Amino acid sequence: MTNPYEIGLDKTPANYVPLTPLTFLDRSACVYPDRISIIHGRRRYTWKETYARCRRLASALEARDIGVGDTVAVMLNNTPEMYEASFGVPMTGGVVNTLNTRLDPESIAFMLDHGEAKALITDREYSATVRKALELVKRELFVIDVDDPEYTGQGERVGAVEYEAFLTGGDPAYPWQGPADEWNAISLNYTSGTTGNPKGVVYHHRGAYLNALSNIVSWGMPPHAVYLWTLPMFHCNGWCFPWTMAANAGTNVCLRRVDPRLILEQIREHRVTHYCGAPIVHSLIVNAPEEWRKGIDHKVNALVAAAPPPAAVIEGMEKIGFSITHVYGLTETYGPASVCAKQTEWNDLPLDEQVRLNGRQGVRYHCQEGVTVMNPETMEPVPWDGETMGEIMFRGNIVMKGYLKNPKATQESFRGGWYHTGDLAVMQPDGYVKIKDRSKDIIISGGENISSVEVEDVLYRHPAIMAAAVVATPDPKWGEVPCAFIELKEGASLGEEELRAFCRERLAGFKMPKRFIFQTVPKTSTGKIQKYVLREQAKSTNAIE
Repeated sequence: MTNPYEIGLDKTPANYVPLTPLTFLDRSACVYPDRISIIHGRRRYTWKETYARCRRLASALEARDIGVGDTVAVMLNNTPEMYEASFGVPMTGGVVNTLNTRLDPESIAFMLDHGEAKALITDREYSATVRKALELVKRELFVIDVDDPEYTGQGERVGAVEYEAFLTGGDPAYPWQGPADEWNAISLNYTSGTTGNPKGVVYHHRGAYLNALSNIVSWGMPPHAVYLWTLPMFHCNGWCFPWTMAANAGTNVCLRRVDPRLILEQIREHRVTHYCGAPIVHSLIVNAPEEWRKGIDHKVNALVAAAPPPAAVIEGMEKIGFSITHVYGLTETYGPASVCAKQTEWNDLPLDEQVRLNGRQGVRYHCQEGVTVMNPETMEPVPWDGETMGEIMFRGNIVMKGYLKNPKATQESFRGGWYHTGDLAVMQPDGYVKIKDRSKDIIISGGENISSVEVEDVLYRHPAIMAAAVVATPDPKWGEVPCAFIELKEGASLGEEELRAFCRERLAGFKMPKRFIFQTVPKTSTGKIQKYVLREQAKSTNAIE
């Protein structure tokens, strides 16, 4: 039978345009041309100026034969140039590949080759790493140097042209076109693989558009937010927040590095309303001297992701007037794809209960179609009992296209019609997801499953502890037992016996760490604790003697 709603009702340019977050910039420049778009040190740009600079970048890149499907890599801090690349590169039809600035030359070279980059935009702070990487790559790249006035360190130019000079050759009225298909790639992000080569995660214009809007709606951001860039823009394209802030017509306050004093200064000076970060960023703020926070008398909203935030951090932030919302996602889901949506009635509960409820991974983002916990073997949902563990899975428009040049890994990750995260969780009776651990981080001791996250949450409640990580260490009797790595706050002192007694009051005996190691806990550039490093250390005789 013919569907009458399909007869003569076709897609035309009048009623169908492929979705792309690039249109957010066009709108803000038109509607709010004179509002401040970017603050970076003494530099200020309006939305009209940012739009013109992005179009100049696109025009100049096109003149260098950058077009549809071409990769432009960027090795940049949170600066205006990084923000502009989020728009200028895809305006050409190209794909922006943001590189982790903490990586070694060999990793950078692999990504430049694997992603087939035709051009590289790099900050002179990373000239030594970039120069070595370029010696290793098997292709010739056009290199553009960024000479940020806020950078006062050493570093040389390695490219053919400086960024500002490059822009002068571009057209501020460049007539860019959106993608012919919203499924076209907009960006390439490499996972921080702990073994083997990292995988290249491909985002499309549709997903970037939808997640940018989800960030606004799911977080409840008001128009014209003032957003501080504590989260690296190289990480999942800054969780899509470059595009979010263009849609919001807000103000981007740039920050080259994470420093608690600088963060609090920027919040006070520019009356920052929103920022994002891993738990360590919030922990730095909570533990900063009280005088650094003086003068901050307005509400500050923060998103926290990465590992489940310790309850003590959430509680501490609330006490100093920072409202934390917990989100969860992965590189493969454009950053956040679920949120611990707050319920009004939680406000009437005791603080510790509010903290417990707000510390969950929650429910799906507005523009995500589904998040659930399933048995990965049977692909059956687990009961909503808060006890039965399964694997967190996502499906929807804010799941990656797949892994670049890796169909086997793509197919495996999408097995059964869902994206498999590798994170173990339970579904609580109210339908909220609660992570228990990464599958590789569960400690199986004498047949009992021990959640490292649960043990870490107890450790973080000790007032002397800045960072804690729990991993498995071999044990001749139990197979493996928990080993805790502890980083103390500056000036704090804590002995093993005191900490052991603290844990004994709060943990079942079999969950108790059998060894405490006091040291600086290694972290990635995005603040994630490098458990794979600690797992290797815990296997050594020094760690388990």
